[in-house]
Amino acid sequence: MKKSPLPVQNVNRSDKNFAGKEALVKLLRWHFGHADFRGKQLEAIQAVVSGRDCFCLMPTGGGKSICYQIPALAKPGIVLVVSPLIALMENQVMALKEKGIAAEYLSSTQATHVRNKIHEDLDSGKPSVRLLYVTPELIATKGFMLKLRKLHDRGLLNLIAIDEAHCISSWGHDFRPSYRQLSTLRDSLADVPVLALTATAAPKVQTDVIESLSLRNPLVLKSSFNRPNIFYEVRYKDLIDNAYTDLCNLLKSCGNICAIIYCLERTTCDDLSLHLSSTGISSAAYHAGLNSNLRSTVLDDWLSSKKQVIVATVAFGSWGARDKRSNDKKDVRMVCHFNVPKSMESFYQESGRAGRDQLPSRSVLYYGVDDRKKMEFLLRNSENKKSQSSSSKKPTSDFEQIVRYCEGSGCRRKKILESFGEEFPVQQCNKTCDACKHPNQVARSLEELTTTASRRHNSSRVFITSSSDNKTNEGQYSEFWNRNEDGSNSDEEISDSDGSTSFNGADVVKSLAGPKLSRKLEVDEKLVLLERAEEKYNESNKQVKKSEKNAISETLRESSKQRLLNELTKVLQLLGVKEIDSQNASEFLENECYRKYSKAGKSFYYSQIASTVRWLGTARRDDLMTRLSSMAREEEPSGESILVTEPVENIEHEDRNTYTAELQVDEPTQLLVTSPSRSPIRLPEIPSFSEFVNRRKMKHSTEGSDGKKPSKVMKLQ
Repeated sequence: MKKSPLPVQNVNRSDKNFAGKEALVKLLRWHFGHADFRGKQLEAIQAVVSGRDCFCLMPTGGGKSICYQIPALAKPGIVLVVSPLIALMENQVMALKEKGIAAEYLSSTQATHVRNKIHEDLDSGKPSVRLLYVTPELIATKGFMLKLRKLHDRGLLNLIAIDEAHCISSWGHDFRPSYRQLSTLRDSLADVPVLALTATAAPKVQTDVIESLSLRNPLVLKSSFNRPNIFYEVRYKDLIDNAYTDLCNLLKSCGNICAIIYCLERTTCDDLSLHLSSTGISSAAYHAGLNSNLRSTVLDDWLSSKKQVIVATVAFGSWGARDKRSNDKKDVRMVCHFNVPKSMESFYQESGRAGRDQLPSRSVLYYGVDDRKKMEFLLRNSENKKSQSSSSKKPTSDFEQIVRYCEGSGCRRKKILESFGEEFPVQQCNKTCDACKHPNQVARSLEELTTTASRRHNSSRVFITSSSDNKTNEGQYSEFWNRNEDGSNSDEEISDSDGSTSFNGADVVKSLAGPKLSRKLEVDEKLVLLERAEEKYNESNKQVKKSEKNAISETLRESSKQRLLNELTKVLQLLGVKEIDSQNASEFLENECYRKYSKAGKSFYYSQIASTVRWLGTARRDDLMTRLSSMAREEEPSGESILVTEPVENIEHEDRNTYTAELQVDEPTQLLVTSPSRSPIRLPEIPSFSEFVNRRKMKHSTEGSDGKKPSKVMKLQ
């Protein structure tokens, strides 16, 4: 049942009366059902209601939206909310309307008549809308700025709220150039208070936001970034036999919890999701490579707890912000970063999606040396593209904070908070991070990590005996390849090859027997070099193609069949379908996916399997029967079908009167023709290739005699 809004306060009353705590708490309880304000909410609301600018820094889950929604109810007029994402605006407006609050949003995705209706309301003598959501791009247009000035001149604009304000700063982790144009609001609407809100902003970003928006003597409110209910932990891939298996065991040990896993690449999302599903963990991939309908289905399944785990890309890290419903899911018990994130701000915002209900939750980061080097490579490329910018060194400097977070032995919570300029005594951690709870174990892991990294660094140097024409000043042995220190490789070289330099494996083996090298290298390092030399030799001789690395293995196909079988068995039981054999049906569906994408590779195959599983979960009985009925027709031809057999070996003879086009099989080819009337159908004779060409000749010669220019005819050898 929708609640009717409380009567608007008397317009003639002073701003101080509007800002009274008792009246504001009454609005909060009536419309939102909360007993009292949290954190800095009340201070922010009282500031903007009294006409003062405010910069409000609240962590994820701190309730920033309340800070501008309550002022819209406390004072007459319109609150203008600037938001970067249309999906977020849609969901907030929908939620407000359900609470009986008049809210609208303007965007290019709306129908023309809907936008016209909103503009008519704004132009009316007494607009009904209390909150109007817009994008920064719309504010940059002259027409809309003119409308805002008219509303301001009529005294109807009482607050401008800028959500995700860190987007205005080039120092922020999510810079949006369109936000820069918001600085013109202060020039055009000088006496309207501005509320800037953000969840993640380092001290430099805070200063930049305040200056860019020209906030006048703003009240700066900073809530603590500490999330005491989240346990922070780092696991080291280099010390784990199999990170996939470790993550599966971790999720199973926590029970049937709701979790988010962030990955760097889409293929990792698909691969990991498939692996989790094969071990009995209900999961689905979510990334920009899926179409919007499929993403929406996956998100709905996760929000409704049909799926336990959602695996999303780091590059698509704002996926939660794109749909406010995902932000409202408060029972996320674990957020896992399977690859190292690019900055502390990104890590904090993404890990902060855990424990929104204030119950104990967990943040797990899987850190690997290879992941670190890959991210460093990507960030260096990003810096090179922005080399002319004053902030060109920012990506790697931010990434160094994450590296220290993972490779340092101190309290992890303290490192997070210090990166945002907040002092935090280690004693207050109360063993809510692995470094404080198990300091000795973390210290041993870091020592092993250092040893392993050093050994890998040394073993990556491949030495050969120099010829008399190729001596260096440093000695008899020269290093000719070192991938770990080569920053010039492309993405393709990093992911698919170890370098393009060719060499003779025998030279490496011979050099290993040299007396000087024997003194320098340990036995295990020699073995590593021998293995690498053998691999290189095999690669240079066999010339392994990239397509082979992307081939679909039989193991993968079997696990996919099992995944489809599990889902299909559940669906058939729910729908009460007994006519379909789930085993045969799962094999049929897997074969469909394989036939479609066997040449495209396992990435597309993964996605198709995942898509089929999701389709099974939402399919109706009729849809299921229709799709699987073709399985029966393929497996058991009925009496309605006429079987025509054509020996393949006869196809090779040109003088045959019948010919079947390019059927390359080892057994006689069967052409299946279905007749609804059950009467036999005689197939027309197909001309041989020579007959076909002769007919073409005759046709072209006829056209030539009619005065038309004959086309070129291929001459038969």
